Amino acid sequence: MVSYEAEHHLRLPVLRAEWLNQAFVHWPYSPADVQALLPDGLTVDTYEGAAWVTITPFLMTARPFGVSPVMLGARFLETNLRTYVRTPDGREAFWFLSIEVDWSAMLAARAVGAPYNTGRLRMRRDGGVFMYSGTRHRGGPSYRLTVRAGEPVTPTERDVWLTTRWRAFTRRAGLIWDTPAEHEPWPLHAATVEELEQSLTTAVGLPPPSQEPLAHFSPGVRQVRLAPSRPRWPVAGRRPQAPHG
Repeated sequence: MVSYEAEHHLRLPVLRAEWLNQAFVHWPYSPADVQALLPDGLTVDTYEGAAWVTITPFLMTARPFGVSPVMLGARFLETNLRTYVRTPDGREAFWFLSIEVDWSAMLAARAVGAPYNTGRLRMRRDGGVFMYSGTRHRGGPSYRLTVRAGEPVTPTERDVWLTTRWRAFTRRAGLIWDTPAEHEPWPLHAATVEELEQSLTTAVGLPPPSQEPLAHFSPGVRQVRLAPSRPRWPVAGRRPQAPHG
């Protein structure tokens, strides 16, 4: 089962980050619908028989590891559309279906297959209500989301499964790349979706969600450490290598 605590200590991180004011909006899907979007060698992960797809808008700060935040850093908005996958030997990870961002420097991550798209993103707060919106440059998918954050919760097994992974996989040049992460456990709050319009799911080839979403909110994690992305195995070929943390 997914670990609530970080599953590895990263000895040589390259980036320090904060993920702040993050909403998590989750839909159950048919595993077959999600599996059709994955490369060979990855299997959609399921919880109680359902695959899940999640939209996560948040504010991110980032700087190279070892650099003071007053000297160099970036602050920008990002929104991920992700699902949950597993390797043949049982390692669990995020798989990003699309990533929206309002800072063009993040497009450099396309080098390892991260599906970044630039656009106009906004986030506003009114007390415990958080409003997120985004439109991709040159048209295309968009979203508008309003979430009311509730009281802190003690995470259940399902809460941890839906919000936590300690690595992300991407695909580039016929290879699966592995990007490990380490941070403190997510402080989770109950959340209510008050408004939601989005075309991100259909843009990646999924059918429209057939059920009302589940939601969480987190004020965020501030001690994020990201390791270098590394190629692990060909899309159709060798068994995944053992991870290095």
